[in-house]
Amino acid sequence: MRQLPDFLSPRLLRGLILLCTFSALPARCREPAPSAPKPAPKSAEVSEKAPELPAQIELLETRVRVEANGDSRKEVHTRVHINNELGARQFARLSFDYNRSFQQIEFPLVRITHAGGGTVEILPSAISDQPNPAVVNAPAYQDVRVKSVRILGLAPGDTLEYRTVTRNSSHPFFISHDVARDNLVSEELFEVNLPSVRKAAPITSCAARTFKTTESEEDASFRVLYQWKWPSISDAPGKECASGKIALANPPILAPQSDIVLTSLEWRDLVQPLKNSFGKFDPSASAVKEKVQALTSSVGTSEAKLKTLYDFVSQKIRTVDLPVGATGFRLRDPAEVLASGYGVPEDKSFLLFVMASSIGVDAAPALILLSQSALLHGANPSALTNILNVARLATGPVWLDLSVEVAPFGMVRPELRAKPALLLYPPNDVQFLEKVSTALPFAATQRVNVDAAVTTDGTLSAKVRYSMRGDNELLLRVAFHQSPKEKWKEVAQLLALSDDFRGNVTNVTASDPYATEAPFTVEYEITQPKFVDWSRKPVRIPALLPQLGLPDPPGKTASGAIDLGTPLDVETHLTLHLPEGTAVRTPTGTSVERDYATFASKYQASSGAVTASRHLDFLLREISADRAADYNTFVRAVQSDEAQEFTLERGEVASQQTRSENSAKKN
Repeated sequence: MRQLPDFLSPRLLRGLILLCTFSALPARCREPAPSAPKPAPKSAEVSEKAPELPAQIELLETRVRVEANGDSRKEVHTRVHINNELGARQFARLSFDYNRSFQQIEFPLVRITHAGGGTVEILPSAISDQPNPAVVNAPAYQDVRVKSVRILGLAPGDTLEYRTVTRNSSHPFFISHDVARDNLVSEELFEVNLPSVRKAAPITSCAARTFKTTESEEDASFRVLYQWKWPSISDAPGKECASGKIALANPPILAPQSDIVLTSLEWRDLVQPLKNSFGKFDPSASAVKEKVQALTSSVGTSEAKLKTLYDFVSQKIRTVDLPVGATGFRLRDPAEVLASGYGVPEDKSFLLFVMASSIGVDAAPALILLSQSALLHGANPSALTNILNVARLATGPVWLDLSVEVAPFGMVRPELRAKPALLLYPPNDVQFLEKVSTALPFAATQRVNVDAAVTTDGTLSAKVRYSMRGDNELLLRVAFHQSPKEKWKEVAQLLALSDDFRGNVTNVTASDPYATEAPFTVEYEITQPKFVDWSRKPVRIPALLPQLGLPDPPGKTASGAIDLGTPLDVETHLTLHLPEGTAVRTPTGTSVERDYATFASKYQASSGAVTASRHLDFLLREISADRAADYNTFVRAVQSDEAQEFTLERGEVASQQTRSENSAKKN
């Protein structure tokens, strides 16, 4: 994988690497062509060994004990064998996130056993306790921390053994655990010791369907112990696992967000305290009310006022990028958030709610869940992914995503659309769950213009301009917003590579990421020496346009609807200037029309230049699976057109053609 610039966050990088310029969803990015299959080894003796892991976790034991009042203690015992230098670097520092307002973490054992003999105990001075990097410049959230221990002197062949103990005083409790996979762990044990009064039966995936239950009496109270162990003789998948089907059983075998979930929470146990927290602050507080008045006094309609407030909270209140619930859902006073100029997603959401309430607009927070299945068996806060606001306007509900900072009014990240949302302030006494809207506040469009030239020495230079509305617009807004201007060249280079433009990128400009009323634009120049080898007879080059990403055609056994993504209108245009005396043969254009999408291309040659244009317009979000054959035909037509090339010729052949063209013009 290409080395990526370190100024981009991992979340942003994942999005940018998946970016396919004409893709409303990652599914539209074309998969790379499969490599040629390697010949089978002649014998077992010459077959290649599986690559060695940097480190092998020989033992992983996790024991959790929950008390009757909800306090819990988790002890993790780990033994790791270091295989090579990479493994030594990976385990050179152990880091653990925690919230010191209701958690404590200790390291009772950290020991190295050297390959050559002898052991070394890590000293307490190697342990550090620092604020989470996200809150370094946010004093109000200093309880969110990272505790680390440096492991000095670790070398290949050594064994590292450590224990961590985490105490949690948060009530009530929930526990989630994922089984180690890919042979990273040789032996794993997970056990939970509960007071029987808790009555929290495990919800498991197929990987954790088999466990042992033991009941006991301790200090005149009854307890139950759940214990899992891997590998075990029961590790072979059952029929319901092998088939991919989920079966309801006792205990239930579901598809939870983690392999094992135990919780004493109901969703109302989580939602009600949040509502109580919201209710303890005065929405008419002078500081908040004065700010609302200053922002909206010259604005007319309620929707326009809400948009003004949204832009302010989204863009002017800096997002402290912590996961939902990292602060234990302890909310700050909106006046304090306003004064400090920063907040976690929950605090920003509540601030907008309070500000909108002061002008009579309902824009209540809503907690977003990973999936509908998260609602089936108790509340699991780890299933919460984000918090949005849903505004009840005369035109209908409008979903607002404050955390992104540069999201246009009414636009929600694609991964949150159609997700179930827990309404903290439902519009009626019955409705408490609502799906996030899939609609965009505007039509999704993408325009790319390439103005290029090839010189007599074969160098290609081009100016590329993007203008976007829709999902890739949001992705690029975030990329350029999070990157300092001196790093914009690296972002544009990644964008160029994603569109298969090779060369050196310079002179990068972009529109203001905060200017969300207009499409987002990016411009750059790119130069590629030796793009054309004129010694070849003839020269063939592709149309210098980004490839149009289409959803993959369904397989032969596909069922259900074919997802085409958000309706998207894409236009690309190329003007390529050529050296004098260059003859050109252009490919034939294509035109394909369906009720779900249309595609048209056009190629022309004139004196000294060629032009190319392609227009792809997805009209529907999905089509039925029985139209798979027709969709396959449509995809093949587009891909065949994209594979066409221009043919260029210079020299005597080109000169004769040029003279003929000039003679025809004179006559």
